[in-house]
Amino acid sequence: MQTSENAAALVGRLLLSLLFIHGGWGKLLAASATQAGFAKQGLPMVELAWVIAVAVELAGGVVFLLGLFTRPVALVLGFWSIVTALIAHTNFADRMQEINFYKNMGLAGGFLYVAAFGAGAWSLDAWLRGRRRVMPAE
Repeated sequence: MQTSENAAALVGRLLLSLLFIHGGWGKLLAASATQAGFAKQGLPMVELAWVIAVAVELAGGVVFLLGLFTRPVALVLGFWSIVTALIAHTNFADRMQEINFYKNMGLAGGFLYVAAFGAGAWSLDAWLRGRRRVMPAE
C-alpha cells in the first residue's frame, strides 16, 4: 500500500470508530438511562444487553481504531450495525429512524470493506505481523 492509502485506512478507522467509542462511553456512563431505553425497545434482559452493548461499542471501537484484530472486529461491528438498525430504526414513518437505518447499513458496508481488505500498514495488526517476521526462531 502507498502512504496515501495507509493514511486513508487510518483516517477511515478513526471515523468509523468515533460513533462506537462515543456511543459505548455514553452507555457506560448512563447505565440506567440506557437500560430504560432498551426496555422501551422491548429488549429482554436489559442489564445483559447493556453489558454487551458497552463491550461491543466501546471496546470494539477502541480495538478497531487501533487496528488490532481488525478484520474480525470489523465483522462484529458490521453485524452490530445491522442488528441495531433492525431493532431500533425500522419505523420508516419517522424520517430520523429511516436515516439512521440507512446510516447503519452504510456503516455495515464500510466495516465489510475493512474486513475484506484489512487495516493497512498503520495498525497494530501490521506491527504485530512485522514483529512475528523478525522474531528469531527458538
